[in-house]
Amino acid sequence: MEMLDSPSLACEQHRLLHDIYILLDDGDRQVLDATGLTPLEFAVLQRLHRDQGRRLTDIGTELFCVKSTITRLVDRLEAGGLVRRTPDPDDRRAQRLRLTTRGVLVRDQAIRLHSEAVERRMAVLNNEEQFLLRGLLEKLHSGLR
Repeated sequence: MEMLDSPSLACEQHRLLHDIYILLDDGDRQVLDATGLTPLEFAVLQRLHRDQGRRLTDIGTELFCVKSTITRLVDRLEAGGLVRRTPDPDDRRAQRLRLTTRGVLVRDQAIRLHSEAVERRMAVLNNEEQFLLRGLLEKLHSGLR
């Protein structure tokens, strides 16, 4: 089998996207540290509204988390007073997750800090470049789904 001297363009793009993901994730961790949240905990809180419970299984599916992972995440968020579990009125076996008053405050602070950081980090691209990137990323996202 012949070895390639250099990676294909697709492999180079994949590596670059992976490296960018790592840099974005690291930046998110640094920003969210002020709130005591991990990026995954932040993602859970972003999917919740105070009066609208979400099923744990639905959140886990959206975040590509297995049941044990979402359970541990919710256990930590509940221990921190950010969420509370409630029975699902439509399914006795399921639970819904709701934000507490403290959870709303922490989530809103995290959203503000995260949004400001994202704006700063993306400012390396001008508006035209950001729109071009968005279109390309949406096309890639759609193709991967």
